[in-house]
Amino acid sequence: MAEHFDVVVVGAGISGVGTGYHLQTRCPDRSYVILERRDAMGGTWDLFRYPGIRSDSDMHTLGFSFHPWTAAKAIADGPSIRSYVHETAQAYGIDKHIRYGIKVIAATWSTQDALWTVETESGGQPRVFTCNFLTMCSGYYSYDRGYTPEFAGAADFEGRIVHPQFWPDDLDYAGKRVVVIGSGATAVTLVPEMAKHAATVTMLQRSPTYVVSRPAEDAIANRLRKVLPRKLAYGVTRWKNVLFGMFFYRMTRKRPERTKERLLGMVREHLGPDYDVATHFTPRYNPWDQRLCLVPDADLFEAIKTGRAAVATDTIERFEADGIRLTSGALLPADVIVTATGLELSLMGGVPMTVDGEAVNPATKLQYKGMMFSDVPNMAFTFGYTNASWTLKADLVAKYVCRLLNTMKKRGKTIATPHNDDPTLAQEDFVNFSSGYIQRAKDALPKQGSKKPWKLNQNYALDVMALKFGSVDDAMIYANPPRAEDRAAA
Repeated sequence: MAEHFDVVVVGAGISGVGTGYHLQTRCPDRSYVILERRDAMGGTWDLFRYPGIRSDSDMHTLGFSFHPWTAAKAIADGPSIRSYVHETAQAYGIDKHIRYGIKVIAATWSTQDALWTVETESGGQPRVFTCNFLTMCSGYYSYDRGYTPEFAGAADFEGRIVHPQFWPDDLDYAGKRVVVIGSGATAVTLVPEMAKHAATVTMLQRSPTYVVSRPAEDAIANRLRKVLPRKLAYGVTRWKNVLFGMFFYRMTRKRPERTKERLLGMVREHLGPDYDVATHFTPRYNPWDQRLCLVPDADLFEAIKTGRAAVATDTIERFEADGIRLTSGALLPADVIVTATGLELSLMGGVPMTVDGEAVNPATKLQYKGMMFSDVPNMAFTFGYTNASWTLKADLVAKYVCRLLNTMKKRGKTIATPHNDDPTLAQEDFVNFSSGYIQRAKDALPKQGSKKPWKLNQNYALDVMALKFGSVDDAMIYANPPRAEDRAAA
């Protein structure tokens, strides 16, 4: 027996919880369920448990638009974010709609029935759900695998090798020599935190990343909360940070060399004139060709200045029994090696989909408004911004899904399908981003078009206009299932 809901939401992380709120607020007549494969909500913030785990953007934009973040720290640690997600779900009764331990294994659309059939597995047993609309809030990376390159000699290393995505509870690194491989957000978080207890911590990078220090607390936000109502103070701070982020991003694209000099100048101010910033903190690419790494209160730089941490810029020849042999010939001694080498991208959790018997290959589809696929009916997905907080886009997607559902109800239609009939539309890469996890999965990602509504904005203000106030008719076909007599005639 299949269990039916008007909307099935896959994933109980920030995106799924936010979608639940907007569904019950804007579409109160629609039933919904949130399917979560794990035994807890929180998504990324429940999965990742490595030392120092924290947000890499401020909580006034990473937080929910409808539930203010009121803690003093704007750059928050993982447990605080996890508690915030739980608090939000409980405050609005969203938690009552979550089903845990249910893994989605396939989704099938039938135009004849205007219905998605969602096949799942729970405790080794199959379960089936049906819905009129499916929204995928399962993130963008694999929960089962992190990305780790093949390292020659890894079996010879006599210490422990761990990936941050699967941090072992029994790992004791106190007083030990640690090498963290990587230079992204995870690495720059791990290094200063592990340096508090390890004998030495070295961040080994093949090439540098832009690293920017920012105060952990937003002084303006904390002051505003003292003089304004909570929600108003939160809203003002949210827009302040959004607009500043947009301004900064625009400057990096318009004047990349000037921005680069300013970013590197800030690093020199932290580390002093004698530090080799050119080797260890000067990337080969322009700012925002990849995501910038945020360090709160300059903690990484402080760890380096005090000698508790170091940076090595080189490539790996092989692992040896007591460390890592570099291409330069130097040996980095290690008792623990952390491979902070990235994520394995898996759009929509890698769930296979079919539409009227034909398999959906995302690589052959156009994305529509950053939230749907061409010729895939009644299905939305959440993929956040690469240059701003994930939740900003997730919030807009959830609201647009509600707009679409209400439009369909008002017009008496049960099917909404994005469709391109413009022969002059050129195809472009889904995301113009050089980060490794994007490039490795490039051939499996959908495409974007050269014109709206098929082109990604990567701009919150433009998306507000497009998704909140823009047309619900551009390139969207509304329909009902064909009547039985029409099917018989065909």
